[in-house]
Amino acid sequence: MQATRIIAVRHGETAWNVDTRIQGHLDIPLNDTGRWQARQLGQALADEAVAAIYSSDLQRAYATAQAVAQTTGAPLASARGLRERGFGDFQGRTFQQIESESPEQALRWRKRDPHFVPDGGGESLTMLRERIACTVDELAARHRGEQIVLVAHGGVMDILYRLATRQELQAPRTWQLTNAAINRLLWTGGNGLALVGWADTQHLERHSRDEAHS
Repeated sequence: MQATRIIAVRHGETAWNVDTRIQGHLDIPLNDTGRWQARQLGQALADEAVAAIYSSDLQRAYATAQAVAQTTGAPLASARGLRERGFGDFQGRTFQQIESESPEQALRWRKRDPHFVPDGGGESLTMLRERIACTVDELAARHRGEQIVLVAHGGVMDILYRLATRQELQAPRTWQLTNAAINRLLWTGGNGLALVGWADTQHLERHSRDEAHS
């Protein structure tokens, strides 16, 4: 069975990343740094053979993906399945506000309770993992023997790393989720994902942030 090579990228920086404010499904644009990061990413991938680019439909991811499409010439399509985790009532609030206003929910969130669903229509980590795994399987299966780019969010990158390294949802995170870093994976159908390289930031000379949930 032919494998699919995947370049997975978290979107460029937004003002809400700087403020540690939860974005979730809210459609927040890139800030100036994020736009610069997207351009740097596009240049870094300019010589890659890319069959297709798939992006979350949220503008911070889609604008990042557009920079890659411009330099590679690969077709770009949105994929709602690549959206960030739905955070319900957490969305729009800072980490500090959540801790002070919703301490019981904040504790379950910090402890990475896989079944915890934020009030207001959020997703659990288990639900997020299922969504991301199904989306990646569907997209990668279209491009056996080729390379694709997936542009998404910090929570999505976290799930991809866990799927590729067979780590549980509650395992402490020891890997980086930097804005616009280049992460490389291999998809082999029934064997799922394998890790090839992670958090390459050589193309980013400044202004890189690492946050788990944005």
